[in-house]
Amino acid sequence: MRLHGKVAIITGAAGGMGEAAAQLFAREGASVAAVDLDEARVAPIVQAIRAQGGTAIAVGADVSRSAEVAAIVARTEAELGLPTILFNNAGVDTENKQSILSIDEAAFDKCLEVNLKGVWLMIKHVAPRMIEAGGGSIVNTASIAASIVAGTAGYCASKAGVVALSKVAAVELGRHGIRVNALCPGATETPMAKHQRAEMERAGLPTSSTLIDRMGVLGRMADPEEMARMALFLASDEASFATGGVFNNDAGWTAMSGISVQDFAR
Repeated sequence: MRLHGKVAIITGAAGGMGEAAAQLFAREGASVAAVDLDEARVAPIVQAIRAQGGTAIAVGADVSRSAEVAAIVARTEAELGLPTILFNNAGVDTENKQSILSIDEAAFDKCLEVNLKGVWLMIKHVAPRMIEAGGGSIVNTASIAASIVAGTAGYCASKAGVVALSKVAAVELGRHGIRVNALCPGATETPMAKHQRAEMERAGLPTSSTLIDRMGVLGRMADPEEMARMALFLASDEASFATGGVFNNDAGWTAMSGISVQDFAR
């Protein structure tokens, strides 16, 4: 088991990559704190992990609120032990594919609060406990939208911020034995992707296989577990020399010209 004896906090664990990671990390021996906005949403995932002999707790919290993040860490330490893995996966896309001239200010702010501030708050509160534990690994979900225009303004800006924040954290925390890396998924079949597809269909925007073909060279979207497996590698000791890295898992999307925001913004 690659994570035997580890304690992992996974945010955004109610579905998609977070759910896949919670189950995968538990199978690999980690005790998992599965975090999402509503505890009831992660409770079935925790029950499934326990049914398979794993150890997990469900935690409801808003990662953009400092007091709630502190509570995540306190509960994890009390019930599972000092965290040694953090998978910062919680994220939103609240802009409904609006153009930069049309995005609502509140929607832009929400993207940055959850996607970027939430990552910073989790690192700020978890890293001291990792130092106490003797080190650990932090994996932050960014996006290929950090480097190409594969989303709208707030989303792209927040994910670029996650990449920069990951590098700063890697430099500052390396002396404490903490590795920090950014995982940049390409098109992945998550609940967020399904919601975005529905929004695009309502707006009469393209959602065809032709568009998906332009999101990589494999002609399909990723399964969430394909991202969870990359996160597992980065979280495990197999990636013991990897820190400050940006790991694209995108079927070659960033190697292509990609698609422009103009393809789906309105």
